[in-house]
Amino acid sequence: MSNVLIVDDDESMCQMLVDLVESLEHNAVYALTLTDGIRKARHGNFDIVLLDVNMPDGSGLKIIDQVREVATAPEVIIITGAGDADGAELAIRNGAWDYLQKPISLKKILLPLKRALQYRDSLEQPLKVPILFKREEIVGDSPKMTTCLQDVVNAASTSASVLITGETGTGKELISRAIHENSARAKNNFVVVDCANLSESLSASQLFGYKKGTFTGAETSSNGLIMYADRGTLFLDEVAELSLDLQKIFLRVLQERRYRPLGSKKEFASDFRLISATNKNLDHLVSKGLFRDDLLFRLRTLSIHVPPLRQRIEDIKKIILFHGLSIFSRYGLEVKGFSPDFLEVLCSYPWPGNVRELINALEFAIHKGAYEPVLYPHHLPEHIRVHQVKSSVEQRAEVEGSGDQTQHQMNFPDFPKYKKFREAVLVKAEKEYFRDLMQLTRGDIKTACRLTGLGRTRLYALLKKYSVSRTGWDS
Repeated sequence: MSNVLIVDDDESMCQMLVDLVESLEHNAVYALTLTDGIRKARHGNFDIVLLDVNMPDGSGLKIIDQVREVATAPEVIIITGAGDADGAELAIRNGAWDYLQKPISLKKILLPLKRALQYRDSLEQPLKVPILFKREEIVGDSPKMTTCLQDVVNAASTSASVLITGETGTGKELISRAIHENSARAKNNFVVVDCANLSESLSASQLFGYKKGTFTGAETSSNGLIMYADRGTLFLDEVAELSLDLQKIFLRVLQERRYRPLGSKKEFASDFRLISATNKNLDHLVSKGLFRDDLLFRLRTLSIHVPPLRQRIEDIKKIILFHGLSIFSRYGLEVKGFSPDFLEVLCSYPWPGNVRELINALEFAIHKGAYEPVLYPHHLPEHIRVHQVKSSVEQRAEVEGSGDQTQHQMNFPDFPKYKKFREAVLVKAEKEYFRDLMQLTRGDIKTACRLTGLGRTRLYALLKKYSVSRTGWDS
């Protein structure tokens, strides 16, 4: 039996949908505001969320991510009386199961609802990445990252072309290498073509190679990148930067899997698997005539989106621990501890440069505190500290200038106060921090004190406060 949440400001519509769900022998509850809907989604165990767009306290489209990020990651079906093409696109891109427009009959909603419920029934357990899966330096097991890695596992089992999308610094090349390393082509070459630096004048010779004497300076024959990728993987990084002429050339190579080196009368075959990556919207470039739609179709047989770091904050601590140990080893430094507020600042920063920026900030902090046993916020780059201070000041100003609190509480009765919410988040984070500490040190209090910078008495008090045992880690 599944659980369904209905978020709609029309109570009669809610009751109709509740009756429909219950007639299918499933449970249903409803919320009349987005605030109440998010609260119920976070504290419930829902498989499906039926979500209206135009709500009294905002747009339902803007909370799809929040709903999908709760522990059960429910499927979201949008039901709206103000449908539009852009809204439909946004809903699907944010992971919605379907997009339905009012007025809506029970028959019209019944099929997508049944299909979504059948799909949820088929998910007997959460997505898990295989134990033997080679992840390279891909760190994190947040819901969004686990979904991404499951897509990588699926892609690795085929030879279909893959398009990887995501912001700069999210690790698209790592994802592409993971696909290659876990595929049947892993023993052959992984060849990177940096499309942004592919010279217009030299591109043909770089890609296809050339025969001796073809042009001035060609004193010997040379093989091109496409030949080196034979039976392996060809990775087109920043594929959106290809000129239209190069796009035309690549299209034929992809269609035929054949090419001719410069100066040669003979064509050669290359059995490569193609993976491409971009941080741009290729559909938008196609609409502007800057990218060929026929090439895009061939690049995007499979697609994988790498989530930005701000959408997987829970992975930050693991990324810091993983890359911190690598940096300590690389520079011959002793392992340092991270203060709780150091981690708090990192988790509150939006990371426009994503994982790449986080690693650079961590390396900066480690070098700045090279002779200190514990890293604190003042070791971080200035722009991160400035952001933290400004955010703190702005949040305080918002609280103090919030106006009529009685009216606010009447409109948003269940929304938590910032201080209470922050305390709850910190308690959860600190408990996890000390659990990880005991696991890392295997319950060794002396080592734990050195890593955290805490005294023995204070450490014991915090372990007791959060009910974290120091025993059982050495089994």
